[in-house]
This record gives sequence, structure tokens and C-alpha cells, in this order.
Amino acid sequence: MRVGVRCCPLILCLALVSVFGLGEDLDRPLFGPPGSPIRLHESDPDLKKVLVFAEERYNRGSNAMHVRRVSRFVSATKQLVKGIRYTLTLELSNTQCKKAAMLRTCDFYPEPQKLKTEVCVFEVWDIPWQATTTLLKQKCQPKVGPASEQPNKAEAHSTVQPSEESVELLGQFKEFIVKYNKVYSSQEEADRRLRIFHENLKTAEKLQTLDQGSAEYGVTKFSDLTEEEFRSTYLNPLLSQWTLHRPMKPAPTAKGPAPDSWDWRDHGAVSPVKNQGMCGSCWAFSVTGNIEGQWFLKNGTLLSLSEQELVDCDGLDQACRGGLPSNAYEAIEKLGGLETETDYSYKGHKQTCDFTDRKVAAYINSSLEISKDEKEIAAWLAEKGPISVALNAFAMQFYRKGVSHPMKIFCNPWMIDHAVLMVGYGERSGIPFWAIKNSWGEDYGEEGYYYLYRGSNACGINKMCSSAVVN
Repeated sequence: MRVGVRCCPLILCLALVSVFGLGEDLDRPLFGPPGSPIRLHESDPDLKKVLVFAEERYNRGSNAMHVRRVSRFVSATKQLVKGIRYTLTLELSNTQCKKAAMLRTCDFYPEPQKLKTEVCVFEVWDIPWQATTTLLKQKCQPKVGPASEQPNKAEAHSTVQPSEESVELLGQFKEFIVKYNKVYSSQEEADRRLRIFHENLKTAEKLQTLDQGSAEYGVTKFSDLTEEEFRSTYLNPLLSQWTLHRPMKPAPTAKGPAPDSWDWRDHGAVSPVKNQGMCGSCWAFSVTGNIEGQWFLKNGTLLSLSEQELVDCDGLDQACRGGLPSNAYEAIEKLGGLETETDYSYKGHKQTCDFTDRKVAAYINSSLEISKDEKEIAAWLAEKGPISVALNAFAMQFYRKGVSHPMKIFCNPWMIDHAVLMVGYGERSGIPFWAIKNSWGEDYGEEGYYYLYRGSNACGINKMCSSAVVN
């Protein structure tokens, strides 16, 4: 369940307030369009830093011999604009200190008759999570009348907007944080994640430009992760270590040619999309998905089988550090079968094996390796059921929808690192595809599915096709 801002856990609310400076007015939408400026009191704790910044920038750009300090606070507002935009109206007066000293102990010596006091309007843009503060505009004029006399309103609210590129980036990052309920431990961490997010947008743009299919790439829930973090947390590098693979008996070819299209979701053989979480257990989800389909075709009942049983009890594989479908089939045969998801629920980390013989809901008799020819794969799938497959998942980090067809430079077919379940195939607007059930939740891709180009062995999709056998 996605948590809204008003009912979020305390740590999330505090993080959002800290990062975006949005705690001052909870009666207006926190993450809607920028609202009206909010008037600040001089004692506002966030204001002190901005006042010091404005004062220092004023002195840096002034030709006056003496340092000037804020002698009177007139007014201040702040407004959410891809960060926080402050508008400050201040009086600055001469001190006895020369600029070379820049001492903060200087006393004020206002001399109105000599025009040594100025009334200034500052526009300051503060980005707390990026640790940057920028002076957008400074407008000063000599104080010539009562203290209440200020620059006109047009001057007070005029501003030079940040660059279009930076505003768009910050807006995208804010939307990403809210949509995926991201919480970072510190401002430094938020700053680091923003930089990674920016680099990932560039990578997604390259994928988009060079994609040969109809896919859309962009912001996903993995957009704040480096490639190494993504691989080590969600993928399975063991799949590309070919020396570890157990030889499997080849599957007999299908009895007839493949129909033009097929989808086992339309025939009741596919359970809902699951989520492996921050655990490299894709191999277990790929295998259980295959066995769910095989059991349905033999017995007419669709069960949701336990991946956690494999994570805990499969001594041939490495739980969240990866595994191989060929090993998993063998482990299931030795164990005697699989329990259901209900009886042995998924935790997303290795525990002590809690398998119970009497709770076995499905079993297998053997396993087979399927042809590497995509036409034969399609024919076998349509006749025999969903297939456990594996592929290079580099482009999947940024996939949103459509038929993905990355160039080989992004998708080396020999660098297999993710196991999934092939449930069907067909065409979209003349583009042939494989329909792939993933295990990253329904908020990934197209309701949890990835669609990959069919016919060119894209991303190595043909290299590791297998299935259990239920007699």
C-alpha cells in the first residue's frame, strides 16, 4: 500500500519536511504546484542562514569601504519553487569595521543623513538536499524616508528563475521521492542520490535514443541506484557463470508449429506478479512460476507456490546472493516438492529451513532444457506452458513500457544476470515480442511485466530456457 503524506510514518514525514522545507503549512498540499508565498517571522529558525548568506553576498559585491550588516528586518516570505525561494526585505547599515576585517562583532553606526543605510530586496533560492544556496536577485536603494518605506512590489517579487534544466531535474527528483516513498538518512545521502538520479536519466535517454523497438525508458523505482547497487541487490550474476550449470536433459520439440500468438495469462496458468524485494532470488521466482504453470496444466488448479522455501532450503544455491534454475529443480526433487505461498510465506532474506513434508502442495518429477531457437521456444511454450528463462537485465532498470529492443552494446547476450518467466508472445504494431513476467512488483514496467523483442535472441533470452516436468 502506498503511504500518503498525511498518514506517513514519522521518519518519512520528518525526512520530507527536512528535505523540502515544507512543514510550515500542512493545510495546503505539500507536493502540489508552488503555493502563495508564506510570510515568515524574524525568529524563523530557517531564516538565519539565509539572512547571513544575503548579507555576505551584499558585502562581496559592494564597493563600500566599510562592512554593512542587517540593521533592521523588514519582512520575509518563502515559497516552494523546486526548492525554497526566499524574498527578503532588509535594511543594511554601515559598521565601524573596514571590509578587510569582516568582523561579526562590529557595531552599527547608521548615518541616514549621509545615505549610509540601504533598503534591499533579496531573492534567494535554497536547495536543502543539494546543499546549495543561490542569490537570484538583489535590488537596493538608499533609505530616504520612514523605515516602513520599501521598494515597490514589482521589484520585491521579480526574480531570475533558475536554469530550466536544473528546475526540471529537481522537479523530477521530488516526484520520484514522493511516488516511491523514498527516505534518505541524511542531506549528504539525498545529495548523492540526486547525482545518481541525474546520471541515470542520461543513461535512460541513451537507451531511448538507441532502442530499436517501441519501449519507453525513464524514471523507475530503481532510478536512484548505481548500476552496481542495482546488480548486487536485485540481479543474479551467478547465471552468467556457465561452469556452474548442471547439465539437463534436452526437451523434445513441440508437436506442431507455433501459432501466431499465445498468452498463458488468458488460459489461467499464471499467478499474480510477485515481488522479490531487495534479495537476488529471481531464480526462485522463475522456477516456481514455471512449476505453477506445469501443475495447472496437469491438475487444473493454479497454486501460488513458495519461493521462500527455496531461499531457505535449497542447499545447491545461494539464497539472496543468486542461484540457478537447474539447481533449483534438483533441490525441489530432493525436498519432495513445494509448499504454497500461504503456508511458507516470502520474507526476502534467508532463514532456517522450515519445510514440512505434509504441507507439500506440488511436486515435480524431472526438468528439461528447451531449444535455443526462438521459433521452437514459441512452439514449446504454446503447447507446454510458461518457461523459465534468463536474460541480461541492464535495460530493465529504466524500462517503463512498450517492446524493449536494446542494442547489444547495452545488452550483451552472454552477460545473463536475471531469471524471469516467459508467459507468451505476439506482436504490437508489427513488432514481435516475448511477454515476460518479472518479480519486481506490479509497480514495475507494464503492471509487473517486461516486453522484449522476439526474433533476434535479444539480451540472451534464448540461452537458458527450461521447465520442470510433472507426470
